[in-house]
Amino acid sequence: MAYTVSNMLPLGTLAPDFTLPDTVSGKTLSLSDIKSDKATLIIFSCNHCPYVHFVNDEIVNIANDYQPKGVSIAIISVNDIERYPQDAPEEMTKFAAESGYTFPYLYDASQEIGKAYDAACTPDFYVFDGDLKLAYRGQMDDARPSLSMPVTGKDLRAALDAVLTGNPVNEKQRPSGGCGIKWNN
Repeated sequence: MAYTVSNMLPLGTLAPDFTLPDTVSGKTLSLSDIKSDKATLIIFSCNHCPYVHFVNDEIVNIANDYQPKGVSIAIISVNDIERYPQDAPEEMTKFAAESGYTFPYLYDASQEIGKAYDAACTPDFYVFDGDLKLAYRGQMDDARPSLSMPVTGKDLRAALDAVLTGNPVNEKQRPSGGCGIKWNN
C-alpha cells in the first residue's frame, strides 16, 4: 500500500455536482439533496483502507457532533471494484451499518466524481461553505497509523467550526494522506 497525499483542490472551488447511488438508503442522491446551507463535508473513502479504519470512529464522532449543528456529510467511494471487490456497493452497505453511519455512503462507479474533486487518497476530506465553495481540504489531524498519537479530528473540526461561525478557515492546510484511490485505468 503506497502512501498518497491529497491533491489540494484550490480553495474557493465550487463543489462539483453529482448524482450517485447511496448504499445506506438505497436511494439515488444528488449534491442538492445532501448539501447544507451551513456546511457540507464530502469525504472520499473506501472499506478496505487501513488509514480509513484508523480514523473511521472519529468520522462517526464528527458526524454525531456536527450534524445537529447543520453540517451535512456524505462519503463517496470511487475504488475499482473489479480489483477491490471488498469496496463493492453491497460491502459498503455492510461497512456503513457496522460503523454506525448516519449519512450517505455513495458509490461513484464511473469515477467521474472522484476526478472532478481531484480526489487522490482515502480518506480525503473537503469542507464546503453554505454556498458550496471549498473552505477546507486536507487532513483530519496529525495522527497516522504509524504514529502513537490519538485521532482527534482537530484540523477538520477547526475548519467546520470556522465555517459554522462565519469565520475564515486557516489557509495553512496540510494534505490528508492514505491509500491511493484505485482508479480503473
